[in-house]
Amino acid sequence: MTRSKRAAVAAIVLLAATAMLLYLMGRPPICTCGAIDLWVGEPNSSRTSQMLSDWYSPSHIVHGFLFFAGLWLVGRRWPLERRFLIALAIEAAWEIVENTPLIINRYREETAALGYTGDSVLNSISDIAMMIGGFLVARRLPVWASVAIVLVLELVPLFVIRDNLTLNVWMLLAPNEALKAWQSGGSASALIAHFMH
Repeated sequence: MTRSKRAAVAAIVLLAATAMLLYLMGRPPICTCGAIDLWVGEPNSSRTSQMLSDWYSPSHIVHGFLFFAGLWLVGRRWPLERRFLIALAIEAAWEIVENTPLIINRYREETAALGYTGDSVLNSISDIAMMIGGFLVARRLPVWASVAIVLVLELVPLFVIRDNLTLNVWMLLAPNEALKAWQSGGSASALIAHFMH
């Protein structure tokens, strides 16, 4: 069996194990509404984080770009398959941690995701697939194109829903009330004034 085939088998096993663990943690397989939608465009909908994609999906694509870059920096001599499986394991681990009561409550208390209840298994596996897509695209593109795509994937959600990966990480690690107020619909001028003082 070739290295690529071994990596593909390992990836499938890891995805299946992640899905099973999330299910055993009590995550619903699909949205409790019984539907499976391709896209949820309303960020505060109860269906966000339940379907195949939503406004938070771009952040998982960005994960793929960042993991590719980071693993290239620390292990550029490693086979691509090893770097891919490491990225996959990190993303799968995040999906598990993200769906623990500790992180769910942290999102609800410190970020704009006030109604967040965790992901469906379907959404988590889709999020991992988004990371895989980002990783595989990053390996084919020049650095400038990867940087441009990451900027677009961060800026579009920032302007449309006032959230993105950068703000998500910021609010999880160092919550800021002024930023939270802006994300919840407050004025940009109040946010700017807060950071100017």
